Amino acid sequence: MPVPTSHRITIVRQPGGPEAIEIVERPIPELAPDEVMIRTAACGVNRPDTIERMGLYPPPPGAPEGLGLEASGVIKAAGSSVDRFKPGDPVCALVTGGGYSDYVIARAGSTLPAPEGIDLIAAAGLPETVFTVWANVFQAGQLKAGEILLVHGGSGGIGTTAIQMGKAAGARVFATAGSADKCALCERLGAERAINYREEDFAEIIKEAGGANVILDMVGGPYVQKNIDCAAFRGRIVQIAFLQGSRIEADLMRLMLKQLTLTGSTLRARPDAEKAELAKAIEKTVWPWIAKGQFTPEIFRTFPLSQAAEAHRLMEAGGHSGKIMLTP
Repeated sequence: MPVPTSHRITIVRQPGGPEAIEIVERPIPELAPDEVMIRTAACGVNRPDTIERMGLYPPPPGAPEGLGLEASGVIKAAGSSVDRFKPGDPVCALVTGGGYSDYVIARAGSTLPAPEGIDLIAAAGLPETVFTVWANVFQAGQLKAGEILLVHGGSGGIGTTAIQMGKAAGARVFATAGSADKCALCERLGAERAINYREEDFAEIIKEAGGANVILDMVGGPYVQKNIDCAAFRGRIVQIAFLQGSRIEADLMRLMLKQLTLTGSTLRARPDAEKAELAKAIEKTVWPWIAKGQFTPEIFRTFPLSQAAEAHRLMEAGGHSGKIMLTP
């Protein structure tokens, strides 16, 4: 079949609520030498998509037009310098924009063969969360087997990924979540103990366990001080979002006395070469975990692309666990 010249993308003309989402037809840009075109099977919905829709998270310069940071499908075409992928290959990809589309353009270096053991819809839920967890828990956090990993927001897309990856790596995983059902999910996925933050003090429970060696936090606000309090000596606290605020008052004396590392990072604006190195490490280490059944993406619900606004409403309502997906 001929290579398509246009595709449907999901845009926001004026920042606002889910109703601001529009699906429009656009010409497909000419492939750069290091790019691939993917006929989309599915794409993942992530928290940054909703923040971008509100006008609070602008895409980096040069990002493809439209919402969406990850997708899966089969290769439709490849740029002149791409020798790893050919038309028909099943893949998933991390993108800087334009993931909510029927044809997605991705850098070959941020594209991975779809892992064995799962279908393409599940594979679309991997890139954003797996790249995030690998970069923050394993690279920045240097998690080792036998250490304690504390995952906040354990029932979300990143949380369910971090729990399973931490467990597969041999860590003792603890997680926080906001209901009994969500805590049960965290424990089913491999958490040694899930803590209902509405009823229990996670810091006290973690201190009783010996302190967390690595803490993955997307909450911020009052959690920052509590993370410092419950971290083990020379623990590593990695901040990836601030759902309860980025401005805090904290006693940093314990940070110094316990020789802690408090760091943070973003993924989307990283250089392509850095993302390509992450992809290599993920394929080498994480893909075998998936093939062995040690890690499976937790999919909550799948919507058609035409209902992207409904998917955003579900994301923002906060009642879901795991990933929300779109299919074209």
